[in-house]
Amino acid sequence: MINKRLLIKNLLAHNDESSFYDKKRQLNLHTKEGKAKFVKHICALSNSNPSNNSYIVVGVEDHDNEITGTDFYDDSRIQNLVNAFLENPPRIQYENVPFPQLSKEKVVGLVTIRPNNKISYFKKNIYTIPMGTVFMRLGSNSIPVEEVPSLNYQNTSTVIDIENNSRNSIAHTLEGVLDFLNTRHKDMTSGYKVFKELFIVCWAGNKKVVRGKTYYSRVDIELINEQVKLFYSALDEVSIDHTDDTFSITEYVSLGLNDKTSYYPLEEVTIRFHDNGYYKIDSNLIFDPPQYNRKMMYHIYNSNLSLLAKLEKGISLSEREKRDINNLSSTFMICYLNGFEDAKDRLVDAKPLLKAYEDPSVYVSFKEAMRVLRKMKYS
Repeated sequence: MINKRLLIKNLLAHNDESSFYDKKRQLNLHTKEGKAKFVKHICALSNSNPSNNSYIVVGVEDHDNEITGTDFYDDSRIQNLVNAFLENPPRIQYENVPFPQLSKEKVVGLVTIRPNNKISYFKKNIYTIPMGTVFMRLGSNSIPVEEVPSLNYQNTSTVIDIENNSRNSIAHTLEGVLDFLNTRHKDMTSGYKVFKELFIVCWAGNKKVVRGKTYYSRVDIELINEQVKLFYSALDEVSIDHTDDTFSITEYVSLGLNDKTSYYPLEEVTIRFHDNGYYKIDSNLIFDPPQYNRKMMYHIYNSNLSLLAKLEKGISLSEREKRDINNLSSTFMICYLNGFEDAKDRLVDAKPLLKAYEDPSVYVSFKEAMRVLRKMKYS
């Protein structure tokens, strides 16, 4: 079993970016340009490594390998993005890996690209990349090639050595459990469970019981053996259930317009552990968004646009408008879910304004809204 934190360290220590791994400060999958760049690198790494894994490390400075971290990113449907644009797409996995020096809401992203043994190419246009383009790695660059290259196996032994040097140990596992329970989440309700005598899942959050059912907010859940963060949310609430073989997370989102108690189930994630040392994660989107009066939605939508206009012009907000700005991202999302197609674009365009706002919780709400919308898009 590979310890993903060790793997990232070994990748960064091995060499500069190469034909089997790339590093990025962050991913931007909100724009066509950002999506095109991400899929381009997936295509190039897959084609350059037909018989071994290749990797992208996210949350690292390019010039000095400083680990700065990035936001938690839910990977459950990122494969669908790659499938949408690549012919012969490789199988990929995005994992969120916590590091001790980072704040708890920050992680290092690890994209694993499985060997494909087929040439991947763009099956439709995106941004400036035309249909039919094939990319390869030349050193640290992903470049288009005119002819389909012959398959290259030069990285196999190097990658296998790096992965073998990243295997987990009992010491790493014990240290991970103690750090999670006693240091990082000592002020929260926390717990752990061992599955199949191999896997340890730890969870923590603010606990509350409503009508006999237990919910957690500000939840953090990790698979300790691999140092992988399975779930993190600064706002949403979840319920946790487990059997001897499975660990299930049901995520709820608050979408009430006039209150904070209208919760809607969004997604159920089940991790199923097997006796042979493997596990599988299944995601099921169960979201049925609330529908509101069309006239009221028009009023909310226009009020949000007015708020953004004031922010852009630097006009001071009233106390009521300051309260409204805290709900702007969630209300834009509700507008979008009620048929206002432009609401999502307006929310994405507002990112710089919300990020610069004096109350940091406003930007946290933006990121949470985009996370929910991203789940829906790639479902």
